[in-house]
Amino acid sequence: MRSLYTFFFLLLGFYGFAQTGRITGQVLTADGKPVENVAIKLKGRQVGAVTDENGQYTLQKVKVGTYTLVASFIGLQTQEAEVQVSENQTTTASFTLRETLNQLQEVVVSGNANRFAKRESDFVAKLPLSKMENPQVYSTISKELLAEQLVFSVDDATRNAPGLQKMWDATGRGGDGGSYYNLRGFVVQSQLRNGVAGNITSRIDAANLESIEVIKGPSATLFGSTLTSYGGLINRVTKKPYDKFGGEITYSTGSYRFNRISADVNTPLDADKKVLFRLNTAYNYEGSFQDNGFSRNIVVAPSLSYQVNDRLSFTFDAEISSGEGTSKPFIFFYFPVSQLGASRADQLGIDYNRSYSSNDLTQTSRNSNFFAQMNYKLSDQWTSQTFFTSTRSFSNGHNPYYYVLPNAVALNNPTLQGADYLVRADQSTANSVAQVAEIQQNFIGDFRIGNVRNRFVGGLDYFTQNSNQLFYYTEFDTTRKNGTIPQYSQFNKTRLEALYARKNYSEFPYRYITQTYSAYASDVVNITDRLMVMLALRVDHFNNKGDFDQATGTYNGAYEQTALSPKFGLVYQPFKDRFSVFANYQSGFANKTGTDFEGKSFKPEYASQAEGGIKLDAFGGRLNGTLSYYYITVENLVRPNPTTPNFSIQDGTQRSQGLEAELIANPFQGLNVVAGFAYNDSKYTKSARDVEGRRPATAMSPYSANLWLSYKISKGAAQGLGFGFGGNYASDNKIVNSVAMGEFILPAYTVLNATAFYEYSKFRLGFKVDNLTNQQYWTGYTTMNPQRPRSVTGSISFKF
Repeated sequence: MRSLYTFFFLLLGFYGFAQTGRITGQVLTADGKPVENVAIKLKGRQVGAVTDENGQYTLQKVKVGTYTLVASFIGLQTQEAEVQVSENQTTTASFTLRETLNQLQEVVVSGNANRFAKRESDFVAKLPLSKMENPQVYSTISKELLAEQLVFSVDDATRNAPGLQKMWDATGRGGDGGSYYNLRGFVVQSQLRNGVAGNITSRIDAANLESIEVIKGPSATLFGSTLTSYGGLINRVTKKPYDKFGGEITYSTGSYRFNRISADVNTPLDADKKVLFRLNTAYNYEGSFQDNGFSRNIVVAPSLSYQVNDRLSFTFDAEISSGEGTSKPFIFFYFPVSQLGASRADQLGIDYNRSYSSNDLTQTSRNSNFFAQMNYKLSDQWTSQTFFTSTRSFSNGHNPYYYVLPNAVALNNPTLQGADYLVRADQSTANSVAQVAEIQQNFIGDFRIGNVRNRFVGGLDYFTQNSNQLFYYTEFDTTRKNGTIPQYSQFNKTRLEALYARKNYSEFPYRYITQTYSAYASDVVNITDRLMVMLALRVDHFNNKGDFDQATGTYNGAYEQTALSPKFGLVYQPFKDRFSVFANYQSGFANKTGTDFEGKSFKPEYASQAEGGIKLDAFGGRLNGTLSYYYITVENLVRPNPTTPNFSIQDGTQRSQGLEAELIANPFQGLNVVAGFAYNDSKYTKSARDVEGRRPATAMSPYSANLWLSYKISKGAAQGLGFGFGGNYASDNKIVNSVAMGEFILPAYTVLNATAFYEYSKFRLGFKVDNLTNQQYWTGYTTMNPQRPRSVTGSISFKF
């Protein structure tokens, strides 16, 4: 196959393509700072590019000849330069704007810019690739949007991604992986940072976030299976050091005793500016809208870069966080809905403003993540990229939760109807530790075989998990869920620990070691400058050492599995860099333990996605959008064996299909729009009779939408003043859905938010109101979790 593949591209090279070269360069301000979003075009031709955050641009496959290169930026005088393009050569043409950085910031405020749109990513394809060239669908939530919405966590940021719905708040428990979301009908968490492992089990602070990438569909080919789901993945892109002294200090305060202070400080450490340092840190405290509850967290995220020479560079990062807090309220359902007297959360009668537990039932969570990256330029066409990551999460303390108890059970009278009781329970962790290490080596190339351009990444990946966690569980009491509750305050630390001291609990140790060895390759091939093909494949070998038996001191139940994960993509641009038609086939897998009735070990579970759609980047970048339809099938699901009830059989199937749309636009000066819509239809197509043909209770709302409208005044005395308004919609969500348990619904909700802000070169004032209409609503999967009502936040930032 390798020989045929090589022959195929060599054959393409013999076709009569025009002789071409390329043009590269950089745009700087008068004080030597790079300028982003400068439009670079060949005069009189539909060939162009936009500078990146480093002020750099590249025009690929330019026919040999002499051209006039035009650099234009809104509000500034256009500049031109004559360039000569030679065959298979790189021509360099750079520009210097007359303005300084401070002057340019004033121009940006008054200009037309689609400031929430990001046109390329280094991580989605594991190599630099523009969104228009990538056959995969992804959404990027930019730092500009985070700042305008006063976003302080990943949870708040993700409401801007179409089709992504938060289901559970972070538990803080070691190894859990932070908050739980749903994407295309499958549960997903934010466990990747800059494309590699970066697990944080508590609320993930936004202090060091440059952007968030929500990558859609099964993505195991490039990212493996452990940190992704069949719905996709969430990748956090962090802030990087830069070559001047600067920074920002922000103080924020608001409802429910919210207080936060954060700092972002950057400085070169040597005269040559080869060693750069940046520190992001934040302290965050917030009470609860309920009668009890709080969270307190501090995060420190230093980053050091060292440019050894033109070829070799290093980056060292850390994310260290520590926090304490009470658990968010999670209400489970262990009895058939028919016994509860209600089939919707708004009918159940649970007091929205009561936590049902004491403020001293807390849990301590700590995360320490360390990262190292080495980049080495092997040649003009090839780069070596080496990553090392080490993450450690720790948790200790209590985690209360609840479940609804029917009156018939609580009072031992089968004739009674309704459910006026809650069982208060606890699942604690005892000095639990989960560790992850990853070593990844990538070789990235941009080369030609004949006249055919190839953008290639090949990599080796070693990933290991070492879990040493202990969960212990007990039921505390049964209490009324509303009205006067005499024993309400008794669910506290003193009484709960007294119950544990009487050995009235169950233990669940999770102690295991897993190792994964992977190799992958991906090639983006330009058949023409408008037609691109992506071919990729991953080979993944999983080794589970088994569960640790404390009695024998050995690991039992070891097994190994090997999986293949292919990927294929096709992009055609009828209008170069403005309109793309794309299609993709993507795959994912999950390793499964256990055996069937015949003693045969289970195979990995597989998912495959077929997707097609269009992408836009039109009207000079003012209109950026994606519209796609996807169809995901999952095979090898483990389900109960219908003929041998005590065993399982691996022949289950599941289907998830849907439509997604995203629009990021700048219709006219000062106005920016971010909008999204998603529809998902999920179903167990072959499963246990109890759920076959039904939507999984772990899926999201079938319909969801997001909208954000922003207007910033760009001229006059009020220049820099802006306003934002928008919100999120989610349809009814069935979090109980089976024959035996019935159906229980979290009602549809529309949550509206608004901001007002004033930006100047040295400071920023912000004010926001979340949940303007003070709506009571719930999220969850298999649970109902009440969400925060109206809240008000104010913020002031000083820049230096």
